[in-house]
Amino acid sequence: MAATVQQIIQKKGDTTYSVAPDTTVLQALKLMAERNVSAVLVTEGERLVGIFTERDYARKVVLKGLASKDTKVGDLMTQNVLTISPAHTVDDCMAIMTNNHIRHLPVVDKGQLTGIVSIGDAVKSVMEQQQATIEQLSGYIAGGLST
Repeated sequence: MAATVQQIIQKKGDTTYSVAPDTTVLQALKLMAERNVSAVLVTEGERLVGIFTERDYARKVVLKGLASKDTKVGDLMTQNVLTISPAHTVDDCMAIMTNNHIRHLPVVDKGQLTGIVSIGDAVKSVMEQQQATIEQLSGYIAGGLST
């Protein structure tokens, strides 16, 4: 049975890091460095309005010669963020991320932000599932040989 987003969130926790649209890019980068994350959600109150990632920084600040201390996250964030629900499977996540060339999916349940899943989280989950399958099959084979 395929693992769900809910299972990932239960394992890793529901902590998300967010900034307001008027936060400077430098402030967002400092938060990302402090928390060792590669993306922050951009929120207005409780409402998700965007996401700002290291990729956004590299492509929209550095390459355009903008100053991180003077540029607002809201001017550069990715808008119209794709989200997933806790009921989605890890396979769903992988397909959405691959097809849309993204690495983070905020998790929204009944209109409330409940976490975020990264490509690393999804890959880790798939690897754990594969290892469990291998162990089950090895046990089955070993059990079958002893009789």
